[in-house]
Amino acid sequence: MTTLPACPQCNSEYTYQDGDMLMCPECAHEWNPQQMQEAGVTEKVVRDANGNILQDGDTITVIKDLKVKGSSSVVKVGTKVKNIRLVDGDHDIDCKIEGFGAMKLKSEFVKKA
Repeated sequence: MTTLPACPQCNSEYTYQDGDMLMCPECAHEWNPQQMQEAGVTEKVVRDANGNILQDGDTITVIKDLKVKGSSSVVKVGTKVKNIRLVDGDHDIDCKIEGFGAMKLKSEFVKKA
């Protein structure tokens, strides 16, 4: 059995094939994987400080004290962050940290828990 790629729009793993097209039942996105490959569209792989691949919904641990911009507080080493979301940009992890709220982190300062 071949594994189908996750939906490029919502990252759902429940994609299915309909002829040449792949379909997402969660967001109703349709795409042709051959056309995307020919156009040079590739899925970005986000890795933690140890080289492990991160995915949406993972739990991570902060490996370095991180200063919070615009505040005198610090996110301490060992802080666990649950249910992360991967985004494009320099800070490629979007999350909520208890006591701080919504925050963006760089994957180089975290490890998969």
